[in-house]
Amino acid sequence: MQIEVSIPSMLRDCTKGKVKFPLEAQMLDEAISQIIIDYPLLRVHLYTESGELRKHVLIFYNDESIAWLERLDIPLQAGDRIMVFQAVSGG
Repeated sequence: MQIEVSIPSMLRDCTKGKVKFPLEAQMLDEAISQIIIDYPLLRVHLYTESGELRKHVLIFYNDESIAWLERLDIPLQAGDRIMVFQAVSGG
């Protein structure tokens, strides 16, 4: 199933300049893994050394944060989207 992935523009140097791109996957967990396989430079920005999603990173599946999902082995459907958001702070 082809879905659309959106990445914050501040991370586009990790995705060869892309902020939106198509991705082929059958399941949500597979799609999230495939993003890192296709764009390995994203790993350090999204995950800690122990493999946990960084606190300032949110990944949404359609309109729902994956943190709120009970499981990630969800079959993907046409039109599904994965969106990565990265909190930015400063002073």
